[in-house]
Amino acid sequence: MARTVEPEGGTPGGGVLPFGLIDVAGASMVPTLAEGDRLVVRYGARIRPGAVVVVRHPFQQDLLVVKRADGRRPGGWWLLSDNRLVDSDSRQFGVVPDDLVLGRVLLRLRPRPAWLAPARALERALLATPLARVPGLARRLGVWLSPER
Repeated sequence: MARTVEPEGGTPGGGVLPFGLIDVAGASMVPTLAEGDRLVVRYGARIRPGAVVVVRHPFQQDLLVVKRADGRRPGGWWLLSDNRLVDSDSRQFGVVPDDLVLGRVLLRLRPRPAWLAPARALERALLATPLARVPGLARRLGVWLSPER
């Protein structure tokens, strides 16, 4: 889950700039994100598999959630929690329609800044050998490695 901390009257993606701040609530994205982390979101950003995204919950649309975009499916995105013990994701609510996907998380501001949205070229380079063999390098630079890797 997430709490928006945008200026009063602002709505996700509805401001002058396509950026907003949200605070993480809950443990569904541990170890990537934790309760109280503050995130910078780019609303309307192009989503690709592996991105951390902010979406409206399909069954409770006043609730914003932060999940990992696992991949495209017919009708929208399949979203997963990084914490595999938490199943409040597409395993529970199914595919999330494109119009409920609000944006991509770019950066964690606190407690410790971390980039969560690397450029595609950097992502490819970090997943290629020999860089892929450097322990933890990809994760530190915001590249998501599927659990199979």
